[in-house]
Amino acid sequence: MKKLLSVLLAGVMTASMLVGCGSTTDTASTEEATEATGTVAADKVYNIGICQLVEHVALDAATKGFEDALTEKLGEDHVNFDFQNAQGEQTNATTIVNAFVASNVDLILANATSPLAAAASATQDIPILGTSVTDYATALDMEGFTGATGRNISGTSDLAPIEEQAAMLVELFPDAKNVGMLYCSAEANSKFQIDKFKAAMDTYGITATEYSIADTNDIQTVVTQAAEACDVLYIPTDNTMANNTEAVDNICRPAGVPIICGEEGICSGCGVATLSISYYDLGYATGEMAYEILVNGADVSTMEIKYAPNVVKEYNEEICNELGVKIPEDYVAIATE
Repeated sequence: MKKLLSVLLAGVMTASMLVGCGSTTDTASTEEATEATGTVAADKVYNIGICQLVEHVALDAATKGFEDALTEKLGEDHVNFDFQNAQGEQTNATTIVNAFVASNVDLILANATSPLAAAASATQDIPILGTSVTDYATALDMEGFTGATGRNISGTSDLAPIEEQAAMLVELFPDAKNVGMLYCSAEANSKFQIDKFKAAMDTYGITATEYSIADTNDIQTVVTQAAEACDVLYIPTDNTMANNTEAVDNICRPAGVPIICGEEGICSGCGVATLSISYYDLGYATGEMAYEILVNGADVSTMEIKYAPNVVKEYNEEICNELGVKIPEDYVAIATE
């Protein structure tokens, strides 16, 4: 009996020691895993397809923010990004997202309007998040929705307050009589912004004329025409114009015609001032939305479209100095490399 009791006690003590040691190690490992990857399984890797319309400062920043957010939340060993550049072509965007669907990625990031439209046509099952998209109703040809799309699509919008951009133009150029609005007619969200800006100009009694290009081949002719006819030009968040700021600047700066821009990247290339958002922050917020979908099971169809929380008055110091544009103290100079 004593022998049996001794054996039992020894077994209990050994088990207690093993449980104690195992508990300490497991807890530490769990805490480390949780800190690095949240609730992601140790062997889980999420495959994310990224279709970006074209490479330029704003879209690049949005993609970087998105990737940084997911990498920070998941850990770099738990996420794989397949980045594809559509080179500004809708047909390329369609080919890219169809390949993503065929490979059954976990989520698609559509960076800009054309990739979003392509992704929406390619799948109704895989979650799609857009970013750098101005108006989702226009991009998806949907009417009557507010907040959430009710389908496998959500994301973030880069819409800055158009009325405030119009007020900026009037503040800086109170004597302006004729304003030219430059945009690419192939970009539906650009037209959406142009219509709102024109309405805002009407309230100031300023004539606002549209100057649209079909593609980059039109830039020289159309921009020259606009610069000759107008006191000030306005460019919305237009990807084609953003990718050709040097060509625009080479026409407008020598002509002494200032440009108010829809975002920082365009302004740094050819503008005098902008009321801009942070595209990096926009992309980062989209990455946080992706995490909620992938890890926490959030329903993308009920996730409301998010907007940039802050806008900043910025100016291009070099062009302002050259054109003699006086900037109020509440503007911030765009950082130059």
